[in-house]
Amino acid sequence: MARVKSVFICQHCGYESPKWMGRCPGCGEWNTMAEEVLNRTDRRGTAAGREGSRPVAMDQIDLSKETRNSTGMEELDRVLGGGIVRGSLVLVGGDPGIGKSTLLLQLAGNVSPRQRVLYVSGEESVKQVKIRGERLGISSGNILILGETDIDIILDQVKRITPDMIIVDSIQTVYTPEISSAPGSVSQVREVTARLLQTAKSMAIPTFIIGHVTKQGAIAGPRVLEHMVDTVLYFEGERYHSYRVIRSVKNRFGSTNEIGVFEMKDKGLVEVANPSEFMLEGRPAGVPGTVVVCSVEGTRPMLVELQALVSLSNLGMPRRMATGIDYNRLSMLMAVMEKRLGMQLQGQDAFVNVVGGLKIDEPAVDLGIVVAVASSFRNTPVDKTAVVIGEVGLTGEVRAVNSIDRRVAEAAKLGFGHCIIPRDNMKQVDSSETRITGVTNLAEAIDAALES
Repeated sequence: MARVKSVFICQHCGYESPKWMGRCPGCGEWNTMAEEVLNRTDRRGTAAGREGSRPVAMDQIDLSKETRNSTGMEELDRVLGGGIVRGSLVLVGGDPGIGKSTLLLQLAGNVSPRQRVLYVSGEESVKQVKIRGERLGISSGNILILGETDIDIILDQVKRITPDMIIVDSIQTVYTPEISSAPGSVSQVREVTARLLQTAKSMAIPTFIIGHVTKQGAIAGPRVLEHMVDTVLYFEGERYHSYRVIRSVKNRFGSTNEIGVFEMKDKGLVEVANPSEFMLEGRPAGVPGTVVVCSVEGTRPMLVELQALVSLSNLGMPRRMATGIDYNRLSMLMAVMEKRLGMQLQGQDAFVNVVGGLKIDEPAVDLGIVVAVASSFRNTPVDKTAVVIGEVGLTGEVRAVNSIDRRVAEAAKLGFGHCIIPRDNMKQVDSSETRITGVTNLAEAIDAALES
């Protein structure tokens, strides 16, 4: 007989409590505890009648038949670690309207000539998916569209059709009747994902699920959702820019923090083969406050433009604004400039922007931020042939960074004739490709970067 249990579950982190609380002890958020009735059937003894799994010696496991299938998009293959792995469960998150459904429908169209794809649409009708497919030029008899949100019906169709790939759009709309809470709640998302994971592994069907994001940018639902899946991809980009970046933040089959770059056009997403060249389009020449830096995303070096504007403030507390970089990092670097270089920035407004809307987290762009701010403050342009690379410490020293050889090679490939790098990295690069200047502190870097 089924046992009925009422619990209060935090809709932010999934913490369960037998009574209501104003503040969740798990994540500290207020007013996120919601009552849910869980109808849990007694499943004890169900595993007793089936043969248990047996351990296998590691040297006896055969991997000769484990091949990856291409998505038909080199940028997506790169992010996935070389292609699609059989039985993998991939979570794709991103802001509304960023292109998640477009990406996965194009994926279905690419693999449909050789594979059968079940596209489960919980947010759109089958006619709406068909209209989007016609806009993208996709029409195939191997793409089966199912407009359903009941997980039992979906899995029944999976067993009947036995597709080669499953796409679920989106996980927040799918529910199981065994749980009385609304679709998208913590209990529903956790249970539905667990059943999809079991199906993907037992039938060796690669499954892609789309997840909504919260206003903070994290994937909605319990944090355990990201732990359950094999790969987590974030689809990023500004709504008013044409480029899109798909970033891997978890991947059991490849490197993390790998990115793929696309451009959104009328016919859908188009791969950007050379993102460095794409990011530097329209760069002004001879203007103070602009500098080119090199960031490594996963295994790919990318040249991007940083712009800074420093102007006299008319406020009691000057403004500091950072777009694409960490705000606290900018404040720290400006404090280092004031202390170590004697620049009087405390009365200046400072605005720093990564052109194109790309978000950069790695410390190797620190030196570029300092040079851009100094260039704008002194109203002196940066050498247009220079690429600035380096991490900055609190004492004003320039510290070595990783993958310096690939960064310099990328700069040389795009025609930049001068690379300003940490002196400790000098022995790791080939100076025959481009002119290399090694620096140990901020004063040397600024003198080398700014035009005389």
